Amino acid sequence: MGILLIHILNALLYASVLFLIAGGLSLIYGVMRIVNLAHGNLYAIGAYVTAWVVGQWLVGAPTVVLYLLIPAGALAAAATGAIIEPTLLRPFYKRAEEYQLLVTFGLLMILEDVVRFIWGPYPLSASVLWSELGSIAIGDALYPTYNLLVIAVGGLAAAFLWMFVYRTRFGVVLRAASQDMRMAAALGINVNRVYVQAFTLGCFMAGLGGAIIVPSQSAVLGMSVDALILAFIVVVIGGLGSLEGALVGALVVGVVREAGIALFPEIELAILYLIAAIVLLVRPAGLFGRTA
Repeated sequence: MGILLIHILNALLYASVLFLIAGGLSLIYGVMRIVNLAHGNLYAIGAYVTAWVVGQWLVGAPTVVLYLLIPAGALAAAATGAIIEPTLLRPFYKRAEEYQLLVTFGLLMILEDVVRFIWGPYPLSASVLWSELGSIAIGDALYPTYNLLVIAVGGLAAAFLWMFVYRTRFGVVLRAASQDMRMAAALGINVNRVYVQAFTLGCFMAGLGGAIIVPSQSAVLGMSVDALILAFIVVVIGGLGSLEGALVGALVVGVVREAGIALFPEIELAILYLIAAIVLLVRPAGLFGRTA
């Protein structure tokens, strides 16, 4: 029973981080209809910035302060998004989708090199935050307490995002702009402001995913591409542009990945790709996606 509970917690841990990345990707697409290929880089920026900031404050700072520094990476990713959207992406809104894919792919390459230039090729870690909380006993095994914190952050983020989009005035404006940009503008909504706010929020979520996972997994070059691939598997399953789909897709990928690691570690990724392919064949828009 204890081993089963650990597998469930591992699946929720993975799903929590994936939801933050894929939820931000879906939010940006749902509002702006842009598939941001550089989204994984915001996840990497969140991880690197948090690891670097914690490292700078490691000596002499109280442990509580170090935990309060975790959102620094998410804020850095949000600030990056707030700069990128109006300067690089906005001119391409009226262009064909190929141009948008090309410019975001270019951003992927540029941001990867920026990360390498600033922090070098070596991994960064904030493992002191992971080890400081210790472990709890589950049956005959020990489970890291920090992982429970990550699961809680993922759950709170999902609840906050749902309330923000569906229970606030800004959420109404956000959905209005996503459904009919021209009508929203005619009604006096500042669509450009809505776009930059939506893009910044999506980048914040991706950065938060990197920030909360870096204490247990080091920030390394190439993590952005890995995160982007898995985020696309999530949105393919759940439906691009759907927050509910991002949550369900993240849970599916989390459970399947954990089961794959336990039972078929050699074909773990192949199983995920197979599930995504089956969903595309049966329901091309995803489980919660809307057909055009």
